Amino acid sequence: MRSTQQFSVTLPNEMAAQVRAKVASGEYASESEVIRDGLRALQARDRAVESWLRNEALPAYDAYKADPQRGLSLDEVKAGLAKRHERAARRD
Repeated sequence: MRSTQQFSVTLPNEMAAQVRAKVASGEYASESEVIRDGLRALQARDRAVESWLRNEALPAYDAYKADPQRGLSLDEVKAGLAKRHERAARRD
């Protein structure tokens, strides 16, 4: 039994050119390898988002629901972001 399946994929011209350029540069041996690597990157991103949701976002939400006083007002969030932005701008 085959462990692969053949697909026909239609890409916008710009993406098709990117795929061809990756192969032409020698970075990949075939167009299929480029597509497979792209799908692996998508899977990794999906796993990272799922992990973040499970390990950070949901626990933070649960903690907030258990004690809403832990939450910040919109003004507090805006002030905190403004301070972060100011510090980052000074570093540049």
